[in-house]
Amino acid sequence: MNWDQVKQSFLASNPTLAADESNVQEMKAEEITAYLRPNPQVTFGVDQLYPFYKDPAYQPFSNALTTGSITYLHERDHKRELRQESAQEGTRIASSQHEDLTRNMIFNLRSLFVQTLQDKALVQLSKDELDYYDHIIDISRTRLKDGDLAQIDFDRIVLQRVQYESDLQAAEVSLRTSKIQLLQLLDQRTPIDQFDVDGTFDFTDQLDPVTQFRQIALAERPDLQAAMQSVQQSVTNHKLAVANGSTDPTFGVDAGANPPLDPYVGFNVSIPLRIFDRNQGEKKRTQLDIGRNQQLEDAARAQVFSDVDSAWEQVNSNLILLRPYKAQYLAQAVRVRDTVTYAYQHGGASLMDFLNAQSDYRNVQMAYLQLVGAYLVAAGQLNLAVGREVIQ
Repeated sequence: MNWDQVKQSFLASNPTLAADESNVQEMKAEEITAYLRPNPQVTFGVDQLYPFYKDPAYQPFSNALTTGSITYLHERDHKRELRQESAQEGTRIASSQHEDLTRNMIFNLRSLFVQTLQDKALVQLSKDELDYYDHIIDISRTRLKDGDLAQIDFDRIVLQRVQYESDLQAAEVSLRTSKIQLLQLLDQRTPIDQFDVDGTFDFTDQLDPVTQFRQIALAERPDLQAAMQSVQQSVTNHKLAVANGSTDPTFGVDAGANPPLDPYVGFNVSIPLRIFDRNQGEKKRTQLDIGRNQQLEDAARAQVFSDVDSAWEQVNSNLILLRPYKAQYLAQAVRVRDTVTYAYQHGGASLMDFLNAQSDYRNVQMAYLQLVGAYLVAAGQLNLAVGREVIQ
């Protein structure tokens, strides 16, 4: 699986993301509840019954009073619309928070993907070094038989092979561990031996100015968007608190019949007197909440700048270290190893020089792979800071 396939599989199957997406849908459903009208109230009654009527003609319902009424609460000052607006803003906040969770989890996924590529490169390097060293041992064995090499020197060469075997085993264990963690995020049960990833394990020598990444982050970061949306929701909630302090009348229509009187129809209006409770507490709380969310927005914006600047510096630092490796150190390590090996095989270098040259070559190669891995992780950190992939 390449990176795009891993990412798509993760977005489609990760249970944590799926659970959080359900929360967004729940918030969407609350918009329906917020916009519902109050239910009308219907009342029906029968009174003035005479179950123990004593007249010879039993007529318990002869003077029955039947009444019926329907009332409806009328909400003023756009309360219903404000409730819906607040619920919609809550849904937008939940969506932004879901995007932010996705952003952070994709960074973790990307880091594991890079770690797996790095472990694969280390396994291949360890195998190549072990094969190369086995070739040196075969040549040294021939020299030993020809009397051109002392037994003690040959034993020291063979003993050094343990280090290469240890490096290979450690690299293979690390690779399998990275695959296990990657499969966990993908929620897959694929056997490790049947699962592999493929990608370019290298670095890009170009890096745009930090100001460009800052502008992208201000437009893309979902946590900053959530902070800005929270400010807007708090403003709407304050408007709703003010509206809830207004008086809502209840209109009613009633009808009845009270024999021998004619049936009648009546109208009524009920208006609560908002003398003591005018929703003062909620008005004050929501007003304070606006200021609090504005402060949180400022803090989120400052965090965006800090994250982008730190990640950019880390990427730039890795590039500064990687450039001389690719331009000079890698080729020098190969040249020194081959030269000293050739000289040792022809008696022009000591055993210690030969072993040191092998060790230096391995250290340079491993340091380079680790730096490439660190660069790719730092690039993922910059993508995380910006809010989208700006470095592939």
